Amino acid sequence: MIEAYAFLAAFTVQILVLSVLIPAWCIGKLRVQLARLPAELLADTHPGFLTRYRALTLGLAVLGLLLLGWLFSDLRSADWNGGKAQIVAIGYFMAAFLLPLFLYGRLVVSIIKEQKSAEGKRTAILQRRGLFDFVSPFVVFLAVLAYFLFAAFTIYIEQHPFAGYAGALVNLGGITLVYAANAIALYVTLYGGKSPLETHSSRLHTIGVSVKSIVYSCILMVAFTSLHFSLGLLDLRSWGPFALSIFLAISAPLAAVGFTAPMRKPEAGGPGSDTRLLQREI
Repeated sequence: MIEAYAFLAAFTVQILVLSVLIPAWCIGKLRVQLARLPAELLADTHPGFLTRYRALTLGLAVLGLLLLGWLFSDLRSADWNGGKAQIVAIGYFMAAFLLPLFLYGRLVVSIIKEQKSAEGKRTAILQRRGLFDFVSPFVVFLAVLAYFLFAAFTIYIEQHPFAGYAGALVNLGGITLVYAANAIALYVTLYGGKSPLETHSSRLHTIGVSVKSIVYSCILMVAFTSLHFSLGLLDLRSWGPFALSIFLAISAPLAAVGFTAPMRKPEAGGPGSDTRLLQREI
């Protein structure tokens, strides 16, 4: 049962990261962004946001502790197999990471609109944006490399299969479909139509978050699937809940940093740059 107690420790770390460390970091970044607004606009930009954000993350932390207590009581039952533990770990990650991130994103878009309103109309030179304006070439390279490493890994496991392994063709085909769907989503996100009610700045922010989430999801999907296969290959599947919780605790801050990073400035003639400029009034 050592792996079950290890999972409880890992889930405790997951609660700490998702509901304490990441919210504190996001609040620090928000304070910097809010400080850039003119004083007359600051009072109109969701004055109670930080209170609501803290209340949400505190509530999620309490929920995590309640789930931890339930998991501990479930651990003492004779039929504990880790299945429910993995469901709880994934469900808590989805709630504790995505809900505050959605609230954070809405405020950032609002700040961008307020800044644009304060600047008034001006003539600007807009540059067509490409993939590398929103995510670094190195991250894209990692996503592509992860696919080929996963293909090699599935072929290796095919030579040393374990119980429940569906085969290299099935698993590689599934990952290929995920990459293909994400590639289509990237194209639509970058070059799809723009809402007439959306400002240029908020549009760039929305594209940036979407592009990063798509690229990072490819890497995380491959990493988690490879971890799952590794445990099966080593006959350590009982450690799956522990490995999953640690994986989520590590992935969350990396994803949060990536989503909140500013848009990259393309170098002249480099990736993501485009010499076709459009003069327009904002």
